[in-house]
Amino acid sequence: MLKLKKFLPALFLLLLTGAVYAQPGVFQPGDYKDGVYDKENSVNRRVIPYTHLREGDVNWEKRVWRVVDMREKVNQVLYYPTTPIVSRISLMQLISKYVLSGQIIAFKDDEFLVPIEKAEIREKMVIVGDSVDQELFLEDGTAYNQKVAGAVDSLWLYENFAELEIKEDWFFDKQKSVLEVRILSLGFNAYRKGKEDLGPINQFYVYFPACRPYFAKHEVFNPKNDSERRTFEDVFWKRQFASTIKRESNVYDRDIERYSKGIDALLESDRIKGDIFRYEHDLWQF
Repeated sequence: MLKLKKFLPALFLLLLTGAVYAQPGVFQPGDYKDGVYDKENSVNRRVIPYTHLREGDVNWEKRVWRVVDMREKVNQVLYYPTTPIVSRISLMQLISKYVLSGQIIAFKDDEFLVPIEKAEIREKMVIVGDSVDQELFLEDGTAYNQKVAGAVDSLWLYENFAELEIKEDWFFDKQKSVLEVRILSLGFNAYRKGKEDLGPINQFYVYFPACRPYFAKHEVFNPKNDSERRTFEDVFWKRQFASTIKRESNVYDRDIERYSKGIDALLESDRIKGDIFRYEHDLWQF
């Protein structure tokens, strides 16, 4: 009994302290969040699986290659932010993150024949400036010059991301009587820092179906409504981007720019789009 009386003041103080911290309005570590509610929709999103497709169900198919220009206003949700922030991530940052972690494999070609090692990807992403002479001093005050390594830039790829190449197959599924499209590969083109006049240079390709689970878990900016954030998967699934066709499957395996320039190339791109649309339209023309 005497021992219990000795510990009663300490027990009372402990309960009082717990009651103070349990009061509403007193924030604990982990209670601070950038928003008024917890966002759980995108984090727990799952990819909509493709329906099974048999070779016998496809009676028409056309392969096309597109270029998504990051300068287009509608495409800028894929380009920004160019510097890492907590709330959002750009397409280039997302792909780089999972490629460097080994969860997505990068390739040198859009046929997925030659994979790129992670060490080579790191070399592509990091630019080391030219070494410079720096004046240093000895203890007696004597000055001397020493070569010092240049500045390291590991964010240049995010800012210089210029184009996204898309390879996709359009096909008519006679079992469902619908014209569908499925993206096969994404190619990432960027200006080499300080050499924009050379045009965008391809950095690597990725297999699009392998990227879909990660696209579904990351949001893109919605200028109309902050509470209705679409994911990268939604952008590609609903085709909410602007693009120009650069090539269709042909016997010469050549791009449009090989035989058309300027406005003629744009007209040729529109012709290919029109051919795909008219094929579906003619199927239902009685």
